[in-house]
Amino acid sequence: MRALTMEPLKAGAVRVSEVPDPVAGEGELLVRGLAVGVCGTDREIIAGDYGWAPPGRELLVLGHESLGRVVSAPDGSGFAAGDLVAGVVRRPDPEPCGACARGHFDMCRNGKYTERGIKEIDGYASELWTVEADYAVTVDARLESVGMLIEPASVLAKAWDQIERVGARSWFEPRRLLVTGAGPIGLLGALMGVQRGLDVHVVDLAKDGPKPEAVAALGATYHSEPAAEVAERLAADVVIEATGVGQVVFDAMRHTAAYGIVCLTGVSTGGHTIGVDAGAVNREIVLENDVIIGTVNANVGHYEAAASSLLAADLPWLERLITRRVPLEDFAEALEGRPGDIKVVLSLD
Repeated sequence: MRALTMEPLKAGAVRVSEVPDPVAGEGELLVRGLAVGVCGTDREIIAGDYGWAPPGRELLVLGHESLGRVVSAPDGSGFAAGDLVAGVVRRPDPEPCGACARGHFDMCRNGKYTERGIKEIDGYASELWTVEADYAVTVDARLESVGMLIEPASVLAKAWDQIERVGARSWFEPRRLLVTGAGPIGLLGALMGVQRGLDVHVVDLAKDGPKPEAVAALGATYHSEPAAEVAERLAADVVIEATGVGQVVFDAMRHTAAYGIVCLTGVSTGGHTIGVDAGAVNREIVLENDVIIGTVNANVGHYEAAASSLLAADLPWLERLITRRVPLEDFAEALEGRPGDIKVVLSLD
């Protein structure tokens, strides 16, 4: 079968390879791959920034934003041939740490977890793949065209789970949400804010094209002014930061309502310095009981919540987020970042 493979830590060492068909083990589903989403993590691995092949192997099969159709499933698994599924990315560390032992492998404490298509386990960018039934999530047939969005949506389901847990330390009835960044993470975070009845605002650099159009179709408000100006004017109760840009991160932290919660989902790159009045930032956070939290990855419950959230959304709106679909043989095109892209999908079938 064909698979998109990479020799980790070697920039550009990515290709479509012929690899052996997988054989489902005990308790595993055999799945025909339909599509994978492409994101910044994939591009960073291909740039040679990180990535780890399975032990004893040189090549890693890429792809962690999955969608496939079950070919076979073990009796009693809850799955059957023909079902649409998405595969969970992370697996708990083998020791395990306290969090992994309790099913919270997205909160692993010792960093010994593994991840499909990223760290020591082959990903889902292949014509066939296997997945343990306990790490597969049912995708409703109505979501077949957008089911690969469940993985990025799971990150936002976790973000909202954490925001609401933190807010519950006291009276918490947020009214206004600010999202910085209108990529897939930002837009899915905005969707979940709208579903919670919030007044949602999204700020991004794009002045026209699919991003502002998607925000308007969601019933939210789009801003293309500097993030600092928007954040100060809105004083949002909740901020979801999805850019990872250092200055935007600190602007978001400084300009919230009292008891504001800022959830950081964007991963910043190193090597950039900015001037920040750290004392002023600290003073505002302390005196207003603000909270800054970071979140990454998701557990099985978050995947299930994401699937429910997408099912409750307007399908044509979700389809707006997929701005390009590219066949596997043209993977290089899919890996290019283009102006106006939201989500690029690599078709496997």
